[in-house]
Amino acid sequence: MWRVSRNDTQQEPVKPMKTALVIQHLTFEDLGSFGPLLSQRGFAWRYLEAGIDDLTSLVPDEPDLVVVLGGPIGAYEEDRYPFLADELCLLERRLAADRPTLGICLGAQLMARALGARVYPGPAKEIGWKPLHLTPAGRASPLAHLDDQLTSVLHWHGDTFDLPAGATLLASSDLYRHQAFTWGRGALAFQCHPEVRSRDLERWFIGNAFELAAASRSVPELRADSLRLGPTLERQGVRCLTDWLAQQGL
Repeated sequence: MWRVSRNDTQQEPVKPMKTALVIQHLTFEDLGSFGPLLSQRGFAWRYLEAGIDDLTSLVPDEPDLVVVLGGPIGAYEEDRYPFLADELCLLERRLAADRPTLGICLGAQLMARALGARVYPGPAKEIGWKPLHLTPAGRASPLAHLDDQLTSVLHWHGDTFDLPAGATLLASSDLYRHQAFTWGRGALAFQCHPEVRSRDLERWFIGNAFELAAASRSVPELRADSLRLGPTLERQGVRCLTDWLAQQGL
């Protein structure tokens, strides 16, 4: 494709726009700080709502990037949420093609399942701001920007997963050993939330009011921690994703 310049005397090639498909399970769990970064890097991106939009018609390896976001359901609950089978099928095919794929929270658990690993309830709810402990591989990766000396991250989960065969563990927390992994050239999975913005988290506190009460988590404490620690995570999370996208040639 060619674009004609204003004086009509020269032609220059139009660079194709990169595409990103973002699978969302809750409207308030969105791309957060990652959305503006994708736009700045020339992505045309769109959300698809799991359980509402048809995922079976998608060509899994077509988008330049697929992002699967978090949600409050289990990655093993196809009996209650049949659409999970469609997500797993999409991820299996996407990962087999080794195309850039990012999973966050439930998205990471679905990636683990798609790679043949078990997902199951963890020892306790992990909700709140805590540091990551990076492995040597993690410190040599884009996750170096999320080192515990630089930032805390938001945790909000009660499930965990076994590390998929062939995956490289990048990070752990005090309560959950498997917090982030990479697989192949193009897959990166986070159990935690490196994408959140503190100014958006009031929606989380409202939408998860029952879960927070059941876990005896103080909303005022979470709010205060988010205001104090969130801005640093925004900067560091964007740096992490920037480096990872560059590694992917995106």
